[in-house]
Amino acid sequence: MIKKQSRAKARKKRHYKMRRNLSGTATRPRLTVFKSNKYIYAQLIDDVAGHTMASASSLSMDAGWNVEAAKAVGTDVAKKALDQGIDTIVFDRSGYVYHGKLQALADAAREAGLKF
Repeated sequence: MIKKQSRAKARKKRHYKMRRNLSGTATRPRLTVFKSNKYIYAQLIDDVAGHTMASASSLSMDAGWNVEAAKAVGTDVAKKALDQGIDTIVFDRSGYVYHGKLQALADAAREAGLKF
C-alpha cells in the first residue's frame, strides 16, 4: 500500500531543496517566511554570520491571519530592513506556494522599497 506524504513533510522537503541554492549575506540577507495556523512570520537572515537581522510577525501586531495581516508584516519587515541600510534581499518562500498571503507579503515588501 502506498502511503501519501503529509503536506507538512512535502513542504519541508521542498524547502530543503530550495535552501541548497539560497543563502543570505550581510549585504543581501534572506527573507524567509513561516506560516502557522494563526499567524505569519518573516525574518531577514544573514546565513554567513548565522543571525537574524530583522523580524516581523502578525502575532506582534495583533493583525490576525489574513491577506491584510500578511501585507502589514511585509511592510514592517521592509521598513526594518531599510532602517539598517538593506535594500536588496533573497526571497525564500520556504516551500509554500507563491500565492495568497505569501504573495501579498512579498508585494508589500516590494512596495515598501525592497528589491528581490
